[in-house]
Amino acid sequence: MRKLLNTLFVTSDSIYLTEENENVVLKDHETRLGAIPLHVLENIYSFSYMGASPALLGKCAENGIGFAMLTPNGKFLCRINGSSHGNVLLRKRQYRISDNEQASLPYIKNMILGKVYNEKWTISRTIRDHSLRVDDNKLRAIARALSAKLGDIQKAESITQLRGIEGDSAAEFFSGFDDLILNNKTDFYFHGRNRRPPLDNVNAMLSFCYTLLANDCASALEAVGLDSYVGFMHTDRPGRESLALDLMEELRAPMADRFVLSMINQKRIQADSFIKSTDGAVRFTDDARKEIVKEWQSKKKSEITHPYLKEKIEWGLVPYVQSLLLARCIRGDLSEYPPFFWK
Repeated sequence: MRKLLNTLFVTSDSIYLTEENENVVLKDHETRLGAIPLHVLENIYSFSYMGASPALLGKCAENGIGFAMLTPNGKFLCRINGSSHGNVLLRKRQYRISDNEQASLPYIKNMILGKVYNEKWTISRTIRDHSLRVDDNKLRAIARALSAKLGDIQKAESITQLRGIEGDSAAEFFSGFDDLILNNKTDFYFHGRNRRPPLDNVNAMLSFCYTLLANDCASALEAVGLDSYVGFMHTDRPGRESLALDLMEELRAPMADRFVLSMINQKRIQADSFIKSTDGAVRFTDDARKEIVKEWQSKKKSEITHPYLKEKIEWGLVPYVQSLLLARCIRGDLSEYPPFFWK
C-alpha cells in the first residue's frame, strides 16, 4: 500500500505558484511566502484565479503530481495529470464495458448498493447515538425505506432502473438530513438539495466537499491506470469525469456528508464563515475555506479498517483502494467489484 502523501491546498485568491529547484514556491504578488518540495506532494488544489507557472505545471505532469484548479468558491476548472498511468489493455477493457449496458450493470449495482447502504448507516448511527435528540420514528422509517431499496437494486435489470432507484434513495436520505443537524439550527438547516449556486450554508458545505471528493476520486482512478472520464452510470459528456462521479457515489455519505455534519454538530464552523451574495448564492470566507480544507486533510489522515481488505489504512487512501479494486475487477482478477460498506 502506498503512503498517503501530502496535498497542498492554496485557498487565498492572490497566491501565484511557481517552480524553483524542485520546489513549489508560493508568492503573494511580489512577496515570497514559502516553498514546499515537490517530492512530498501528491496533489495540489489551487482555489485562486492567479494560477500557476507553466514550469510548475510541467513539473507536476512530469512527476505525476495532480494539479487541480478551482474557483475561490470551489468550482472545478481543470486538472493537470501528465502521462496516463497503467497499460492500454486495462483502458480498452474499461471502454468496452462502458459501451455495453449489460457489462456495466454489475459495476453500477455494487456502487449504488454501497451508496444506499452507507446512507442507511449514516441515519442508523444517528439514531443509535442521539435517539433522545432526533425524531426517532421518522429516521427509523427512512432507514427501513433505504433497506428496501437495497433489495430493489439487486433485482434491477437495466441502468435506467438503477438510476431511478438511486435518485429515489437520495431523495429519501436527504428528507431526513435536516434531522441529523443537531446544533445551531437557525444558521444550519437543510430544506432540500440546491446547487449552482448553493443557496444556504449546508448546501454550500456539501457542494464544496463533493468537489474535493470528486477530485480525490479522479486522481485515484488515473493513478491506477483507469480513465476517469469514461463511466458506467454517468454518461459521457465533454469535460465530465464520469467514472470519478460513479466511484464517489458510495463515498458521499461516509466521507463528505458525515464530514459536513461533524463540522456543524461539533461547532467547528459558525454562521460568520459564510457570505451571501445579492443573487442569493452562499460562499465561504477565506478563513472558513482554509479551516474546512485543514479539517478535510486531518480527516484523511485518520485510520480505519477497510471493510473488504480488513487492513488499516488512512481515510484519504479509500478512493485509491476502491480504484485499485475496480481496476482489478475490470482486469479480471476479481469476480466482481467490492463496494465500500462502512460501519
